Amino acid sequence: MIDTPYGKVSIDIFERAQKVKLFVCDVDGVFSDGRIYIGNDGEELKAFHTKDGFGLKAIMQQGIDVAIITGRQSNIVENRMKALGIKHIFQGKDDKLTVYQSLLKQLNLKPEQTAYIGDDVVDLPVMKIAGLGIAVNDAHPIVIQAADFITTVKGGFGAVREVCDLFLQCHDQLSITQGKSE
Repeated sequence: MIDTPYGKVSIDIFERAQKVKLFVCDVDGVFSDGRIYIGNDGEELKAFHTKDGFGLKAIMQQGIDVAIITGRQSNIVENRMKALGIKHIFQGKDDKLTVYQSLLKQLNLKPEQTAYIGDDVVDLPVMKIAGLGIAVNDAHPIVIQAADFITTVKGGFGAVREVCDLFLQCHDQLSITQGKSE
């Protein structure tokens, strides 16, 4: 077992995390707490945690690419992810597996070089193929059972950052990234 700031991680998970070159993320329930606020005029609002943003920027600086694949379409998501420098943003995609496989071909990567984080059953097809399938702490029970790794933090409250910190620790880069949020 290896100590991390969030608890102990098995050597197997640590070794899988070391191979990751692409971190693929769902949005609702992962970057957000899963709730969607809709105003009287139909305006949609979501909350994103700044810790997640900093973690993503830190892993991208270390050469790990990031992709977003979500079933919903939202200007909020587009704006937030572009502000973080994420280039691979796929919204309105119910068939996440097809998008994932296409992205692997485009980037010339193998599944074992990827990690996928999700929270619901629609995420399972990609989670099961990725080299490291990750569920947020409050994911659907079936997703938790299928996951290789479960965050200690709930979706929307820094779960993405927890995974980013694991990637950074795998490459001896965690200590230099602490102390700032995005």
